Amino acid sequence: MTTIKNTRPTEGELEILQVLWNKESASVREVHEELIKGKEAGYTTTLKLMQIMFEKGLVSRDSSSKVHIYKPSVTREKTQSLFLNKMIDSLFAGSSAQLVMQALGNHKASKEELDEIRNYLNSIK
Repeated sequence: MTTIKNTRPTEGELEILQVLWNKESASVREVHEELIKGKEAGYTTTLKLMQIMFEKGLVSRDSSSKVHIYKPSVTREKTQSLFLNKMIDSLFAGSSAQLVMQALGNHKASKEELDEIRNYLNSIK
């Protein structure tokens, strides 16, 4: 998979990418069926967004058959990193500690999540 150049996915594009990351590949119809489970969405809107995403390089498309199959061209991790770095810089003045404290202060982490965080912190000491 390639990285996102200077193109950050929009909110709608991120929803489509979530479906594609989970399924690994899918037709427009399959993506649309997943999207309408959570919100109202028109098929033509999904189709248009996926065409735009193809033009942006966010997805690849196999058009060798009648039904086009789309795959994400960007990884979940690279996309998360792109958004996270922007958020840390713009909202937390570059402080990742402030981000973590805000996240943990506003969201009840499970024991398993806290253990995972502790293990990660211990591994990077």
